[in-house]
Amino acid sequence: MSQEPEIEFETRGPLAVVTLNRPKALNALTLGMIRALQPKLEAWADDEAIKAVAIKGAGEKSFCAGGDVRAVWQAGQEGGALTREFFYEEYRLNRTIHVFPKPYVALIDGIVMGGGIGLSVHGSHRVAGDRTLAAMPETAIGLFPDVGGSWFLPRLPGRLGIWMALTGARLKAADALYAGVATDYVPAADYGELEGALAQALTEGDDAAAAVDAVIARFAADPGPAPLAERRAEIDRLFAADGVAEILAALKADAGDWAKSQLEILESRSPTSMKVTAEQLLRGRGLDFDACMTMEYRMSQAAMAGHDFYEGIRAVLVDKDHAPKWQPASLGEVGAEMLEAYFAEPASGDLRF
Repeated sequence: MSQEPEIEFETRGPLAVVTLNRPKALNALTLGMIRALQPKLEAWADDEAIKAVAIKGAGEKSFCAGGDVRAVWQAGQEGGALTREFFYEEYRLNRTIHVFPKPYVALIDGIVMGGGIGLSVHGSHRVAGDRTLAAMPETAIGLFPDVGGSWFLPRLPGRLGIWMALTGARLKAADALYAGVATDYVPAADYGELEGALAQALTEGDDAAAAVDAVIARFAADPGPAPLAERRAEIDRLFAADGVAEILAALKADAGDWAKSQLEILESRSPTSMKVTAEQLLRGRGLDFDACMTMEYRMSQAAMAGHDFYEGIRAVLVDKDHAPKWQPASLGEVGAEMLEAYFAEPASGDLRF
């Protein structure tokens, strides 16, 4: 019996369709999938017969739940090259999507986290569905919001980016649209018809961007009010500082239940990850996309050489005791030298495009 491919490609006339095909693994992104998609996007960018790309996840639960971090964790235990190759090639793919010259439509129904955000947020259109659940949960596993997080998170409205980055907050469709993680909402039941309409419209018109915009507008619906809109002023106030210690102090000083809930979340996260993440977003504000990705590759290699990523994956995905023992255990122990090491060029060299 032949095994189904992890990622599938088809063309429907001028529309190229990518299907992430690991539904049992919530379509988590493997290095093999990255290596299959990269040359396809490069070829489609230059192929005049292809006018747009659509990307979706197999199954009903997930677009893409993230990178295959368990495989990276295993490689780190064994001294394997995946700890370098995975991030190097994933970030190059993120850049390819960011600079892709044609409409790139991500159908982000279901879980879209971490690496799944990287496969979608840098494209021109991100269409949320009924089950969309978007997040950057990396501080819970001793990592940081990568795949271009240093680029897109500081550019979200107000302080939504630093709040999402530190807490791993999960956004449903209306909130994803409000935050700008999604560009549109289409009921998931209409995705198949939307895909067909895109292929048809691209066949009929010369202006691909206008055709895609018109088709999505035709299917777009109102996801309802965004709870985030009502919370926005509170987020902007409590997460106003650039430093984690100052944010924690603001949360502690607030008497509200929501502030207390956010404080509890942050107190469970990796202190190193939080401090690194705050610095990452602060630096990312002033960098272009390529510089952000170069910085993130440096950070990834520092994380691979550290403790908390391996402990976080153990606690969340391997032993599943959800009781990580972070080292250092407190923010105060994460010194300037340790922090700066995350932003230094790795011995293996920088990311190159």
